[in-house]
Amino acid sequence: MAGPGTTAPEPTLDLLARPSGGFAMVAMDQRESLRQMYAAATGERVGDEVLTSFKLTVAREVGPYGSGFLIDRDFGFERVAAEGLVPGGLIVAVDSLRQDPDGPVEDTAIDERVDLAAARAAGAVAAKLLLIWRDDEERERRLETAAEFVRRCAAAGLLSVLEGVAKPAARQSAFDGSAAIREAARELAGLRPSLYKAQVPLGGAAPEEKLLAECALLDEVIPVPWVVLSQGVERDGFPAAVRAACRAGASGMLAGRAIWSDVVGAPDLAARLRARSMPRLRRLAAIVDEHARPWNAR
Repeated sequence: MAGPGTTAPEPTLDLLARPSGGFAMVAMDQRESLRQMYAAATGERVGDEVLTSFKLTVAREVGPYGSGFLIDRDFGFERVAAEGLVPGGLIVAVDSLRQDPDGPVEDTAIDERVDLAAARAAGAVAAKLLLIWRDDEERERRLETAAEFVRRCAAAGLLSVLEGVAKPAARQSAFDGSAAIREAARELAGLRPSLYKAQVPLGGAAPEEKLLAECALLDEVIPVPWVVLSQGVERDGFPAAVRAACRAGASGMLAGRAIWSDVVGAPDLAARLRARSMPRLRRLAAIVDEHARPWNAR
């Protein structure tokens, strides 16, 4: 603890990393998208209490095996923090999501309800902002939102995890997804967040050597440590995608769906998480330990 007249040391990514210097982190900040997953799995539109219960169970059963755990304030952050459910670095989501109840996230902003200083006092070591990136008239506004997020995290003594998700602009006739992912990364990671969270090029749906080449191009434009997310990648193909990204220079992954998506709606949730999700996370952690670039080697 810093004494009078001293300042606390700046946090480092060791707070989120495995001993290898790589990241095998669990994302549990899905909101309406998780409700959509429940509807698809059970045929019912569940209430908030079901979402919170699911997230807390994932935290208890899987969280201890991740080097970091990401969750939102609406569905469990305070409980996870207060009950000490995860020993790894706790990350609070600070994105306010704009999406229709049954649609994808279309835009985001900083959730002003999240008090970063209070989140840090509760045990968070980092905050995460999802930013939808489009090459349209709102591009500069989104970039300033991302820059403001990085500034606020630094002021609060928190690590900043910036996630860029590239989507086509309205009425865009042609969209090169891999090129857009690179451009989003060049622009957003250029703001120097502590950690950048990137989409897997080609949705991970390519031979590993092709993914390796695409990820190498992505690595060239990212000046900070980076990890991949699992949205849009087939669950069974995600380990190969993580391996390709890590071989190309990534430092690991921060993923949710690839770990727990097929247990949504299961009546024996805790048992299913232990039987399915824990082995997946351990396998991904082993890939990270073998292939990831340590965050401090960048």
